[in-house]
This record gives sequence, C-alpha cells and structure tokens, in this order.
Amino acid sequence: MSRLLQGCLRAALAAAIVASAAMAGAEDAVPAAPAAPPAPSAADAPSAPAAPAPAAPAAAAPASGANAALYKVVDGNHVDPNTMKGWRTWRAMACERCHGANQEGLVGPSLVDDLKTMSRADFDKCILEGRVEKGMPNFGGVQSVVDNMDNLYAFLKGRSDGAIPTGHLKEIE
Repeated sequence: MSRLLQGCLRAALAAAIVASAAMAGAEDAVPAAPAAPPAPSAADAPSAPAAPAPAAPAAAAPASGANAALYKVVDGNHVDPNTMKGWRTWRAMACERCHGANQEGLVGPSLVDDLKTMSRADFDKCILEGRVEKGMPNFGGVQSVVDNMDNLYAFLKGRSDGAIPTGHLKEIE
C-alpha cells in the first residue's frame, strides 16, 4: 500500500474516531473549565494549595521544578481535580487508540517520550491544529478539549515525568 494511501486512510480513521468519540462520549463529557487567563491549572483548585505538599508518601512521585504546579500526585495514583479532568478528556477522546493506553505509542508516537522535549506551545498547536499528514486530527473544534487543554497537558506531562502511574487514577479526596 502506498504511503499516500496509508496517510489518507489514517486521516480518515482518525477523523472517524474523533467523531465517534465525540458522539459516544457524551456521558463522559468533561465540563467546561471557567475562562481564565493562562495559568497552571492546579492554581485554579479552590480547596487545595497551588503547590504540591513536599511530604508525599514513598509511593508518590512528586513533581519537580517548573512542573510542580501542573499536577499533584499522592498515594501512588491519586491526582488533583484538574489533572483528573485531563485524564477524563484523554479517555473521552479515545486518544489511547493511537497513542496507547499508557501513552507510550501505537500508530501514534509515545507521548511519554515526546513531552520530555516538546514545548507547551508545540503541544497546543499539535492538539488544536493536528498533524493531518501524520494522522493526528485537529481537536480545535472539540470544545471539551479546548476547555481542558491545561488539564490534558498536566496529565500527560505528569505521565511523561514519571509522576503519574499507568492504570486507573483516582481524585484526591
């Protein structure tokens, strides 16, 4: 099969997946985040401090440096509410179909690896505009994704940093 035909098939499949996920995932839809100037999403959580507590259980991998305000992980798989919204956005859009259930890649690249070097601006551009030539659809027209870009980035960055484990996540209570 020619590369051109493969690319067209990937783009058509990705578009069908997006449409299917948007329609079928209505019950999993993530509520819109309030409009606010760009800021780390953990700062929006009203009941928790913006920075993670330094004394986490041994099983937790704390965020470090610039990523400390992006997400919070405690007790191994408990994450802050905004990071949980990012995980739910990931699930609602069925991103695992291309990037794998553990974000380590399938037909799409490993996001665990890519987010180690990808800038936030490049991440936003890729999600919102897509990379159709590589089979990545644009999600700029999917309001739940647009509204949860900070949360999705926090979840994926936490996975890339090794702070958020694979498997089912729970929200910090």
